[in-house]
Amino acid sequence: MSRSAAARLAETERTELAHDLVASLDGPFDADTAQDWDAELLRRLNEIDLGTATLIDREEFSRRLRERLNRL
Repeated sequence: MSRSAAARLAETERTELAHDLVASLDGPFDADTAQDWDAELLRRLNEIDLGTATLIDREEFSRRLRERLNRL
């Protein structure tokens, strides 16, 4: 599929295509890793619910991300 053909897809179809393309870069599915990530996400959500997580706003997140990327 060409880029121009992909651009003409409906938004939901482009989203699905983008997801599939990114997923194809990840390699084979690893159930253990997926389970570990699920556990980590639940742990973090629990911290947010309990009020023990340190949250940052979008601007601070962007600043930290740019800083880390500049170190690469």
